[in-house]
Amino acid sequence: MPDQKTITRRDILKAGVLGGLLLPAMASAPVQAATRLVVPEGAGAMKVAFRNQHTGESFNGVYRVGNRYMPEAFEQINRVLRDFRSGEEFPIDPRLVDIMFVMRDNINTNDSFEILSGYRSQKTNAYLRRVSDGVAENSLHMTGQAIDLRLPGHSTRKIYNLAGQLRAGGAGYYAKSNFVHLDTGKVRRWS
Repeated sequence: MPDQKTITRRDILKAGVLGGLLLPAMASAPVQAATRLVVPEGAGAMKVAFRNQHTGESFNGVYRVGNRYMPEAFEQINRVLRDFRSGEEFPIDPRLVDIMFVMRDNINTNDSFEILSGYRSQKTNAYLRRVSDGVAENSLHMTGQAIDLRLPGHSTRKIYNLAGQLRAGGAGYYAKSNFVHLDTGKVRRWS
């Protein structure tokens, strides 16, 4: 079997530093899904749908076919999930989108996620730490590896429990604010 390159977290971080070289790499590299995440076999064209609550912008389309991510889709995804306060874009970890896909598949819905927070610049994260509770100093939002969301019409508790069952990264449940935090970091849960 020929030697194949996989996309790692380090590759994503390098891409941000090196001016967005991730998209060409994604076009030619096979998928490395979030640790322990099982993508349905024979999924073919994989589609997600979400809307940014703050900007009203949305993405609804195919982001991956088989084991190849679609660079054009990630250009749009990165735009919709940018730091809405600063306008700064950053490459979103494709494994995060895989988690969203698997969650929608397990819930058996085509409904759109409502996004509260995707990428956050360091400045935005520092501001949020000053004005609210529960914002990590080294948040994975700052590396494009975390997202805060809800799925209208579906219990956030149910989404949180499903995220925990997937064991694909971190999952936090914020009942008071009615959202779930997902990330591609270490497997852990909190509420």
